[in-house]
Parts: sequence; structure tokens; C-alpha cells
Amino acid sequence: MDHIDTCVVGAGVVGLAVASRLAASGREVIVLDREEDFGQGVSSRNSEVIHAGIYYPAGSLKARMCVEGKQKLYEYCESHGVAHARCGKLIVATEPDEEDVLEDILAKACANDVNDLEYWDSSQIREAEPHVRGTRALFSPSTGIVSSHELMQAYLGDLDTHGGMFVGQTFVQGADLKSGLFVLRCESDGMLYEFTCRTLVNAAALGAQAVAAGFSFLDQKTIPPLHYCKGNYFTLSGGSPFNRLIYPVPEKSGAGLGVHATIDLGGQVKFGPDVEYIDTEDYDVSTSREGDYYESVRRYFPDLEDGQLVPGYVGIRPKLQGPGDPVADFVIQDESDHGVQNLVQLYGIESPGLTSSLAIADEVCRRLG
Repeated sequence: MDHIDTCVVGAGVVGLAVASRLAASGREVIVLDREEDFGQGVSSRNSEVIHAGIYYPAGSLKARMCVEGKQKLYEYCESHGVAHARCGKLIVATEPDEEDVLEDILAKACANDVNDLEYWDSSQIREAEPHVRGTRALFSPSTGIVSSHELMQAYLGDLDTHGGMFVGQTFVQGADLKSGLFVLRCESDGMLYEFTCRTLVNAAALGAQAVAAGFSFLDQKTIPPLHYCKGNYFTLSGGSPFNRLIYPVPEKSGAGLGVHATIDLGGQVKFGPDVEYIDTEDYDVSTSREGDYYESVRRYFPDLEDGQLVPGYVGIRPKLQGPGDPVADFVIQDESDHGVQNLVQLYGIESPGLTSSLAIADEVCRRLG
């Protein structure tokens, strides 16, 4: 039976970051994914935003990983030539009664050591973003955008440089533990294949719970429930009216940040995502929600004309909380959590997972020793 030192399951942005860091530390690493190519799941369907670390509860993994990861990501993009832009974003109160929310956001940001936010009044908003309506806003200069595909290519390049390998079209059916080694059972190109590894990292995003359920040695009670949370994106026809990312104040439920406007590196504006809990994976844009989008967007972009929104794409967040539940943190489990040596499980790695990818990777390396 073939043996490799370390196996990472899941070749999204976090799985590839983890694999590249582990390979750089001298480990022999293989990354498996059920898709033919890397980054075909959650990582291919997001806003590509480099988050500042503003909204998350102080002391949470999301807060710590985002703030730490943001700086690491900007430095990595510069050193590896990954396309990105530190464009900044405005968090806009469209009515005076929303302005108190901005104060809460600023307090959260400061608690997370994000100390670069600035208040803008309505005249500053009009001058910088003539098409945005707002009574007051917070400007975040350290928010940016990145090409997620180029970033994953760079991680994969680092993995290859350090002798690691990516293998697609490989579905992990399960694993056993024998004599201190993990025995993975996989289906690859229609053939069953088994191999052993000493270290195992589950970074399968939407599939993490299903992968973990196939581990015969794992207490199934350690697997948190998964909730599919669909986010629809609509694109704006025509050129961009914005110079920065535009966010409304966040949703009171904490499930999302409101239907915001982001700009990709090609100048295309997209609005979303919204929050729609679903039972199974569904990647069709919910066009029935188009009217809600017009209403939401026109609160801060009143010039939006009928017919300008075009169905874009759908992303699904691997949330650990259901509708109405308290906001859940990232879950990174090691031996102290599940009792299995040399196993790290990553659950609920939604936003800000892309921003946090290098920080999460370093955390996994630290826990594996």
C-alpha cells in the first residue's frame, strides 16, 4: 500500500494554503479533491474581498484569523504577483436611525485591533462616491479585492515547488486508523484506491462533515451540523458607478452583511450575496429575489434603473448556525478536541475564509507541530 506523510482533503483556497505551508515545512504532502481541478467549490463562488476584520466578535477565530490573515495576504500577493487592489470600502448608513449601527461597528473594529476606520459625513460620501446616498459612513482603507483564482494558482505553485502534489477527481469515501496511520479509501477515475498517511487535514469546506462522517475512528458527536446558506449575486450591466466597495449596515440577524456592491479586478460590479437557507446544493440564481435586490440596492444606489441587474452566480456558505441561531465561529479541531493524533478538522470556513487562508494555514501547522 502506498504511503505519504501528509494528506489534505479539499483543494479550495484554504486547503491549498494549508498544503503549501505544510510542504514548505518539509513534509511530503498530497492534496485531494473530488473535482477535476482545484478551487471548484466554495472558493470559486465568493466576492473575492480581502476583509479588514471589522464585524467579528472580539477574541473569535474569525476576528483573529482575518486580521492576521489580511496582512499576510497583502504581503503574499505583492511577493507572488497575485492581482489585487487595496480599494477600500464604505459602510453606509442610509438613514439617521442607522448611524448608531456604525458606532457599534467601529467599537467591534477597535476591539479587533482594526484602528484605521474613518467617519465620513454625507458631503464626503457625495464627493468620493457621487452615486451613493448616505447620511454617514465608515471608510475602511484596508479592505481590498483579490483574484481568488490567481491566489490559488500561487498556493499550488508553492506546493509544487516544495515537492507537494494535487490530485483531482478523487473522492474520499472514508478512512480507518491502523498502527498509528490513517488508511484512506478513495475512488479515483472510477477505481478504488487505498493509501496510508501519518497526518490528515480535512479542509473540504461544504464536504467537510461528510468526509469526517466516513472516519471510522472519529467520535461522530464531534462533527458540528452543516447548514447550506445560499447567496445570490446579480451583476450590474454597464460600467461601474463606484470607486470603492459599498456595504450597507449589516443585517441584524448576523447571517450576512447585507446586499453589498463589490467590484472585481476587471471593473465588473456585482451585488450580493443575500441569505437563503436551503436543504441541498442549488446553484441556480433565485431570480424571484430580483425585486428585493432592487429595493435593497436602491437604498444606497438610487440611480439603479430597471433592467440593470442581471442574474450572476450563486455561492453556498458552509454555515454552522441555522436560521435565527447565534453566529458561529470557525471550528478548527485537533487532538485536544476529538482525541485523534495528527488529525485536524476544519468546519464552517465561510467568509472571511479567503482573507484568513494563510493565517488558518499557519494555525494548522502550529497545531500539528
